[in-house]
Amino acid sequence: MNPYALSVLMSSLAVGTIITLSSTHWFLAWMGLEVNTLAIIPLMTKMHHPRATESATKYFLTQATASALVLFSTAINAWVLGEWTISNLNPMSSTILTIALAMKLGIAPFHLWLPDVLQGLNLMTGLILSTWQKLAPMALLIMINHQLNSNLLVMMAILSAVIGGWGGLNQIQMRKIMAYSSIAHLGWMILILTFSPALTILNLMIYILLTSSMFMMMINLYSTNINKLATSWLKTPTLSASMMITLMALGGLPPTTGFLPKWLILQEMTKQHMGLISTIMAMSALLSLFFYLRLSYTISLTTPPNTSNSNLMWRTQLKPMMTLPPIIILSLLLMPITPLLLTMVT
Repeated sequence: MNPYALSVLMSSLAVGTIITLSSTHWFLAWMGLEVNTLAIIPLMTKMHHPRATESATKYFLTQATASALVLFSTAINAWVLGEWTISNLNPMSSTILTIALAMKLGIAPFHLWLPDVLQGLNLMTGLILSTWQKLAPMALLIMINHQLNSNLLVMMAILSAVIGGWGGLNQIQMRKIMAYSSIAHLGWMILILTFSPALTILNLMIYILLTSSMFMMMINLYSTNINKLATSWLKTPTLSASMMITLMALGGLPPTTGFLPKWLILQEMTKQHMGLISTIMAMSALLSLFFYLRLSYTISLTTPPNTSNSNLMWRTQLKPMMTLPPIIILSLLLMPITPLLLTMVT
């Protein structure tokens, strides 16, 4: 892609998110979401492959439907209350808006587009879709958290955590595994949204950190499926070991950073006397943990030490990424500074 076109598209992505984050008017927030959607579609189709075109089409149709619902709900709200400010919502508009933003994020039961779309993209665009594109819709949900229907959010959260864990069990494509991982993590975020928005923000930050780390390692190792991942130790053993530990962090194993949000969310849900829901969420986390551990064993333990028949990229061909080492360190070692992180988001 032309560097000038790429810079314009990346700037538009940033501007769209910033417009939504800084807006107090629903129409301006909707405009930011639209700029975001329109800026990423050319990035999706830059591979010139039928699968990429299919992904871009599915993404456009889903996001256009969600944007129409956002505009519809805010128009109803303006009709009922006589104002367009984000701070006030009537119950009907709140429900429609929750559904619309769930479609934009890929929260179950509106998740079906996410694995297929992510599978058709290259890894760098998949990284943007899995991290940056979550910021604007999630920011809107956090802004209106006190006006949302908590029962609806809890139902969607449980469904997302279970489907995110169940859907990833039989996958061999890394991008689909990361899509189901995203669905499960979003379930944890919206579960705690109405009870403690600060924990939602903390969970979002840690999710973006872990997912960025994982995608950057996949880009560096050229790993798009489990078979390629199994031979990654031939290229960079150190990076393969880091990926194994990052997968455990995504699964929420202590003492990695990924354990922190799950621990705090389960603690808060127990304080809210929601023991059954906490138990279901904890059990669903075990489903996700299973396929993360399966990938970890694929990288480290179950692959015999022999060379593959396929052509391998040698170490001199790997792209150096200056941001990767600090992101990996943060993905693994943030547990000791938990009080500082909680102070930052509250």
